[in-house]
Amino acid sequence: MTSSDQPTVLIIDDDSRMREAMQRLLKTVGLHFESFATPQDFLGHKLPDGPSCLVLDVRLPGMSGLDLQSKLIEAGVQIPIIFISGHGDIPMTVKAMKSGAVEFLTKPFRDQDLIDAIQQALKNNVETRREQNETAQLQERYAKLTAREREVMRLMISGMISKQIASTLGTSEITVTVHRGQVMRKMQANSPAELGRIAEKLKLPTVTSADR
Repeated sequence: MTSSDQPTVLIIDDDSRMREAMQRLLKTVGLHFESFATPQDFLGHKLPDGPSCLVLDVRLPGMSGLDLQSKLIEAGVQIPIIFISGHGDIPMTVKAMKSGAVEFLTKPFRDQDLIDAIQQALKNNVETRREQNETAQLQERYAKLTAREREVMRLMISGMISKQIASTLGTSEITVTVHRGQVMRKMQANSPAELGRIAEKLKLPTVTSADR
């Protein structure tokens, strides 16, 4: 396993004994980890290249865990978070979960509950990273389409046949057929249905009846 695909558990807790206990637990299940005493220490550290998750204490000096969660969201950092707290309450839990936390564990928690939450968080991150990579590849392909090919693709995914597309664009059916072939080849789609799914992933606007 390379460093780019090795899962890493990031721990932020100002209680050194708690950090050490979690580190010992992670060692027993063979998980790589990095730990920090404060959010500031964490923010000054480069995130791992591979899948990761964050085990985050809610109450921390200077910046709370919820504040750090908000800061990461604002920065566009998509890392699954497992909150831990010795003073958890319902409003705090609701706020954390609404903001995308995977789990909220109240100290003292069972070792297995933490491991289960970490495994779920890492699984989520692997899936998120896979989807992001796939979308990035599709965006690269879409960027290679000419302006006219993008128009043709937009009309194709709306369900128009070549004759209708030619009429809409004011060009010949033969020309549209050539453009369709280029769209399918460049987007690496094997069927119109697959092209439609690609368009959904790229969140491309669809043609409405008013546009026709």
